[in-house]
Amino acid sequence: MAISESRSQIIQLIALLLCLYALPISISLPFIVLHGIGDQCSNSGISEFTQLLSNWSGSDGYCLEIGDGMWDSWVLPLQDQASAVCEQVKKMDGLSEGYNIVGLSQGNLIGRAVIEYCEDGPPVKNFISLGGPHAGTASVPLCGTGIICLLVDALIKLEIYSDYVQGHLAPAGYLKIPNEIDEYLKGCKFLPKLNNEKSSERNSTYKERFSSLENLVLIMFENDLVLIPKETAWFGYYPDGSFNQILSPNETTLYTEDWIGLKNLDEAGKVKYVSVKGGHLRISKSDMKTYIVPYLNEDSDEPIKPPMLISDESGLMDDIIIIQ
Repeated sequence: MAISESRSQIIQLIALLLCLYALPISISLPFIVLHGIGDQCSNSGISEFTQLLSNWSGSDGYCLEIGDGMWDSWVLPLQDQASAVCEQVKKMDGLSEGYNIVGLSQGNLIGRAVIEYCEDGPPVKNFISLGGPHAGTASVPLCGTGIICLLVDALIKLEIYSDYVQGHLAPAGYLKIPNEIDEYLKGCKFLPKLNNEKSSERNSTYKERFSSLENLVLIMFENDLVLIPKETAWFGYYPDGSFNQILSPNETTLYTEDWIGLKNLDEAGKVKYVSVKGGHLRISKSDMKTYIVPYLNEDSDEPIKPPMLISDESGLMDDIIIIQ
């Protein structure tokens, strides 16, 4: 009798363990934050932004610094910045099974370069872009005053597509003047490669890696006066040779010929075009929770429901986070 009861208890225990093993386990991948130009991870806006996302998503979040941070964000070529991030993520054991990227302004181009170029790096699952100059910008971001800005202003006055300026001014790597396209393609060292713009140098590996993303969230700020035009945050831009109109993302040659896989991602329903109220990198906590946090949580496959074009019409600018 005792043996029979013991066997019954063992069978019940095994059944319970099997049921527990079959239950889905909630796992939130870690994420990294890549800040914008003139910023650094220790600044209050960046540290608060990173901590809030970590708290709300339950994921470990890390702001990755590059060299001196504020100084290097201005003067270190973007390819060098991307290489530095690539080496960092490869050394972080917590990212080995995959991670998500949250990019801020210029940091988005570094994030995309890591996705496209980083050999043997851990896989990037979701890429959330806030105010990224993905198709370029027609104006260098305002710097202000101080020693750094005196140097920046001096460089801007030189030929922007010269080897010297390209090697000493980071935003020169994505400055795209519509009526100087030939000079841009010839002299600009970063964005033409990142966007696979040169037909003779187009790399299918970059497209394959970018297309492997599970979700691409493109957040545009409706009152953005830093990015020229603001639609570059969605890969929209001016047509070559003209400032007279702005092409929507799916009207650009980058999209129609699918140079980097944006069209492929879009047709698979993996691109979310989000528009929020506010100036450049001014985002409310409610918008952070709605448009960013779900993609840092592995439980949700489709955090944002159709339509894919999303606009925040609430007008609620509660507890604005200024990520600068």
